[in-house]
Amino acid sequence: MAKIGEVSTPVASSDALVRARARAALMPDLLVDARRVANNVIAGWHGRRKRGIGENFWQFRPYVEGEAVSRIDWRRSARDDHLYVRDREWEAAHTVWLWADPSPSMLYQSSLAPTAKEARALVLTFALAELLSRSGERIAWPGVTDPFSARNGAERLAAQLLHTPDLPARPDLLQIRRFSDVVLASDFLDPVEETIAWLDQLASRGARAHLIEIADPAEESFPYAGRTEFADPETGEKLTAGRAEMLADDYRRLYLARREEMAGWCKRLGWSYTVHHTDRPAAQALVAVHNAMSADAGFGAEGGL
Repeated sequence: MAKIGEVSTPVASSDALVRARARAALMPDLLVDARRVANNVIAGWHGRRKRGIGENFWQFRPYVEGEAVSRIDWRRSARDDHLYVRDREWEAAHTVWLWADPSPSMLYQSSLAPTAKEARALVLTFALAELLSRSGERIAWPGVTDPFSARNGAERLAAQLLHTPDLPARPDLLQIRRFSDVVLASDFLDPVEETIAWLDQLASRGARAHLIEIADPAEESFPYAGRTEFADPETGEKLTAGRAEMLADDYRRLYLARREEMAGWCKRLGWSYTVHHTDRPAAQALVAVHNAMSADAGFGAEGGL
């Protein structure tokens, strides 16, 4: 793993099998860590079934003055002297799609963080799978599994990933249906317009997404000085800075502008955007995402921006 100021060796497409094997070797430890994180927050976890937009019947409840008359269930109301409304179940509780970015940039780890971004993203994804499975909800990974419900959801998800070594950088989201929740863990360092174009297909179909930006603290603070060579893990392109500290202000401004643009776009759609730093406990991000999934979406950040 790269330290501050070191140049990470680019991961070429021919090394994908090597990466897959390294990921497979880490799976048992990641699952143990995910279960520990899940157990830390399980006391405050609860199912997300509630009334809302959907097709399945939820409950009858008394009509409240001011509601649309068209919502009254006249057959039920005819049984006594009260008016009743038929509520339907909020179907987003049925299926939650989970995804952790497998791109080379997620391998980054500075000396300021105890873990790489990819490992933290997988731990959060498996912990969320563990909690959702315990609640009886269906989970899935786009391009890897169909939606399923099982008490050992995290283990099943990990097993499927082990048998899918060639994970695409961006999965096809066309199979995700309306009323589903989608949790995406990534560093979201691609150009904002490219990320928005990819995710817009979810918005157009009525799915609700929860984005978790996984950030190494060095990526945000830019603690580099003197002659430094920077390498793009995606392309292998390099940039040598004679005095890296001279780039710090412009870098931080652009870095935060990207985050604010993504967060603002999500907020306009009613989605949530949570920033998680890899030097912070994973449980913090898990609680933030759960709160966003259980309430109106918003922009969440551990410690603020």
